[in-house]
Amino acid sequence: RLPYSLKILLENLLRCEDGVNVTRADIEALLEWEPAATPAHEIAFTPSRVILQDFTGVPCVVDLAAMREAIVRLGGDAEKVNPLAPVELVIDHSVQVDQYGSPDALAANTRIEFERNGERYAFLRWGQSALRNFAVVPPSTGIV
Repeated sequence: RLPYSLKILLENLLRCEDGVNVTRADIEALLEWEPAATPAHEIAFTPSRVILQDFTGVPCVVDLAAMREAIVRLGGDAEKVNPLAPVELVIDHSVQVDQYGSPDALAANTRIEFERNGERYAFLRWGQSALRNFAVVPPSTGIV
């Protein structure tokens, strides 16, 4: 019997088997998993969606932008560089509490946050408009 975590990965492999990215050999290797054995085969996990928070997500968008620039320098089409799976980046780690205890504290803190992080938010706005499969959950609307 497989542990629940590996059953989830097995289900993913079965759903995504295409003979190229996920093969029958990938599935069989997972089915033959032994707890004490040293892994000899990488699991070809294919997520259907990726959720990022801004602390780790911004570097990902920077990497995609750099790859697009490199493709253009090599004469390629930057539009071809996109996340393979849908990605949502939640901006949730920028909040600093400057005002509190008043009805307008949230609005004031949000305004200050946009002033402090304007360049980063503009970059993420570019990413959302330039990249397919990429969306940004704006500040003060979500948390991961």
